[in-house]
Amino acid sequence: MKKLLLVLIVLSFASVFIGVADLPLSAIFRGDTEALELLMVSRLPRLLAILLSGAGLSIAGLIMQQISQNRFAAPSTSGTIECAMLGYVLSLVLFGHGDNLLLIFAMAIGGTLLFIQFIHRIQFKNAIYVPLIGIIFGNVVSSAATFVAYKYDAVQNLSAWTVANFANILQGNYELLYIAIPISVISYWYATRLSAVGMGKDFAINIGLNYKQILFLGIILVSVMSATVVMIVGQLPFLGLIVPNLVAQFYVYFFLIYSTTANTENNTFFISYLYDH
Repeated sequence: MKKLLLVLIVLSFASVFIGVADLPLSAIFRGDTEALELLMVSRLPRLLAILLSGAGLSIAGLIMQQISQNRFAAPSTSGTIECAMLGYVLSLVLFGHGDNLLLIFAMAIGGTLLFIQFIHRIQFKNAIYVPLIGIIFGNVVSSAATFVAYKYDAVQNLSAWTVANFANILQGNYELLYIAIPISVISYWYATRLSAVGMGKDFAINIGLNYKQILFLGIILVSVMSATVVMIVGQLPFLGLIVPNLVAQFYVYFFLIYSTTANTENNTFFISYLYDH
């Protein structure tokens, strides 16, 4: 884990000096006005936007996997991002701009809630059906957003947000992404309760949790974070799916390797498990 953190720090530092305009390190140390302005207005906001978007979507993906009881669930495979895009288009059509947060958040929350209710009512025998249903649902919502955009001549505005773009991130237009920080804090505070909800409705109720309240809280956290990233940088597909599974896999291997060294009596079992998986 320390090595991965070191790699993240090195890559983050290197990314500050990558761009169209040259930004020599010596110019920053000299206190060059143009170099400092470029650093503060463009390069640091871009770096912070990348880190906040990645961390926020990863946490949103983990919460989504817990409340849907499926490791293949994520904002990009449950229609959350597409519903946020539909809210963005409706905001353009109804209010003349795409900055109506209430409408965008409401559409994302409503779409995610609809998807969760649907998969909870229909018990699939195979876990792979959940993301497939989510992708189908997302495509239907995306088609509706495209239709509305085509009808009101907003296709170009919609197309600009279908792919993430950090090149246009500047100081003053990315700060909404800081919402990832309180979402992370709330997610950490409610982590055990969200995990309990992931064990099923009966289990959560039996241990005294308000199942619907915790479920709705998780949906709000996922929807708000996903919609915020879509509004600021555009779609980042499958990031919320890949990162939680990679982290979970890393910790499983770490636990197994630690167990093989600490528990000599069960070495054969753990080594065979590592080999098989």
